[in-house]
Amino acid sequence: MKSIKSILYFLSIILFLSCSKEDGKIDFTFLQVNDVYEIAPIQGGEFGGMARVETVHQQLLKENKNTMLVMAGDFLNPSLLGTIKYNGERVRGKQMIETMNAMNFDLVAFGNHEFDLSANDLQKRMDESNFNWITGNVLENKDGKTAPFTNKHNRVNETFIKEFTDADGTTIKVGFISVCVPSNPRSFVTYKDVFEEAERSYNDLKDKVDVVFGLTHVTIAEDTKIAKLLPNIPLIMGGHEHTNMLVSVGNSFVAKADANAKTAYIHRISFDTKTKKVTVQSELKEINSSIVADKRVGEVVNKWETILNNKIKETIKNPTEVIFNAETPLDGRDKSIRSVQTNLGELITKSMSFSFDDNVDCALVNGGSIRIDDELDGNITAVDIFRVLPYGGAVLKVKIKGSLLLRVLEYGEKAAGTGAYLQRYNVEKINNKWLVKSKAINPNKTYTVAFSDYLLKGFDIPFLSEKNKEVLSIYQPIVTDISFDIRNAVILYLKSL
Repeated sequence: MKSIKSILYFLSIILFLSCSKEDGKIDFTFLQVNDVYEIAPIQGGEFGGMARVETVHQQLLKENKNTMLVMAGDFLNPSLLGTIKYNGERVRGKQMIETMNAMNFDLVAFGNHEFDLSANDLQKRMDESNFNWITGNVLENKDGKTAPFTNKHNRVNETFIKEFTDADGTTIKVGFISVCVPSNPRSFVTYKDVFEEAERSYNDLKDKVDVVFGLTHVTIAEDTKIAKLLPNIPLIMGGHEHTNMLVSVGNSFVAKADANAKTAYIHRISFDTKTKKVTVQSELKEINSSIVADKRVGEVVNKWETILNNKIKETIKNPTEVIFNAETPLDGRDKSIRSVQTNLGELITKSMSFSFDDNVDCALVNGGSIRIDDELDGNITAVDIFRVLPYGGAVLKVKIKGSLLLRVLEYGEKAAGTGAYLQRYNVEKINNKWLVKSKAINPNKTYTVAFSDYLLKGFDIPFLSEKNKEVLSIYQPIVTDISFDIRNAVILYLKSL
């Protein structure tokens, strides 16, 4: 009997050792979001919401403890919350840092919108963050001297290394490189070449790790070029475009989720340390109302949403009311709104005309006032309109000479690509001639134009102000006028449809 027990014990030891023996294979997971400006659900609560993302995050951690939550740039700005004052100062992305800290983000890349903030505000947000930042081509510029960005925890590194170990003891080092599109020039930022720095970062990192991944914020064309330049990177997790995509480039992939966490990408990775083979399985996960919000993160989100709604109620009573259903997405993306006439720009300018009972010849707003950098789709609430036009301001009814209107329109057209580009209503250019209500503009005629009040301050178009002699009169709306707040004008116009 003792011999049988001894044999069974010996066999159990062999079985245990065989099961626990390191097999050289390891699985790990990335949960990727990008271009997230809103912490709460959007489109009437149907999509997005960082507390829902956290629920997915927790599920993945239970599935595999080797899970990383990453952000591929653009999260500090623009947002409606970022524009309001709280405790005496503008929020400027503080709500996003608090939320991301609660979610235990592992790694974030700089996006171009991070540099919308002032150097001082960006430094505050970085110091408040508990997660790692990465960039290979962006440096801080102080009085002409460049150096890596820093925060109170450590400096922002060009690359990042994460070590994973599984249950049987297989251990690997995973590296990350990152670059940011140089589309937001600021005096305190120096951008280095995207491709040169991507290649340099990779070469500096590749011998220190088992495999390298990309976490970038550049255009899809640039991501594709990087994937071709560095074919041993199996996956680049990117941002910037706002529309989900999974693009195959040789043996690599470039993945981007939808903006505002309408979707997130789940990348399940298998790596064989002996063969160096990498297998990537990517799942696009829709973040919708079927996902129960994480309670802990939800409390942070609700805190900030209460602050926001109380602020909005100063202008409109029911901020969460669905006021319109957009069957065709309304395009408010920066690239579009600052370069071409969009359906959202037309809707806003129609609303400006509506606020004066259409007793104007045309309406104009600078593209830079439209700050959502996203598309509006499906159910639209009053909060969404505040997201589109966070700075508000009045709509002015201005009588100007046709000659000045022509100069304004020409200036706006030449400003394509900047915030001075003009979105318009009842204005078009045909055969190189500007028309208002389908008739050529007469330089000697007086026109009544609905302008956003910002335009009349002369910031975007220097010669357009009340000091110009060709500005004949300006009607300043009173508080009871629809035109007193451009957001109110848009909301009431949509309700009238």
